[in-house]
Amino acid sequence: MADLIDQYFANHLSLPYQDAVRLHKEYYQNYGLAIEGLVRHHQIDPLEYNAKVDDALPLDGIIKPSPELKQLLAEIDTSKVKPWLLTNAYVNHAKRVIRLLEVEEFFEGITYCDYSKVPLVCKPHPDMYHKAMKDAGVEKYDDCFFVDDSYSNCKSSQELGWTTAHLVEEGVTPPKIPAAKYQIRHLEDLRTAFPQFFKLTAR
Repeated sequence: MADLIDQYFANHLSLPYQDAVRLHKEYYQNYGLAIEGLVRHHQIDPLEYNAKVDDALPLDGIIKPSPELKQLLAEIDTSKVKPWLLTNAYVNHAKRVIRLLEVEEFFEGITYCDYSKVPLVCKPHPDMYHKAMKDAGVEKYDDCFFVDDSYSNCKSSQELGWTTAHLVEEGVTPPKIPAAKYQIRHLEDLRTAFPQFFKLTAR
């Protein structure tokens, strides 16, 4: 995906490749989503971008179902928590990934970055978290539990009042200053971070 984004920057902004890579990184760090910088500063059509980047990814050969992930999700007690997806991807890409992972049945809904509306709203902007709360029908910040692998996304949700777990995968150097109350290495660690949301029959 990074390569496709860099190519898009280079082609559509007529930039040397290294400048395209630098600007892509800058927009991602500043806005949480490279496309927001493109729309904000260059009036790029977000849906065209989506077609040439996200929708162009050969995901069918990359993403496979994970028995461990499906087991983890199956053991969440949905009488106590409403599993909800929150993504900066457009709905097409999000649903494609969910389908390939075979996890549709485990989530009650999804909040996505709507590329058809300007200005774009995405994590880590607080409006994206508010949008998710509205979509999911949640009113209180302390009723929200969140896990993400982005430092800035976790920091923002924690500051907003959501109970947050930052996923720092194995092989990734943990941040010097934690982004959130919880820091986990694997999604299985959610059983320890949020034990109240797993069925008693779980491992």
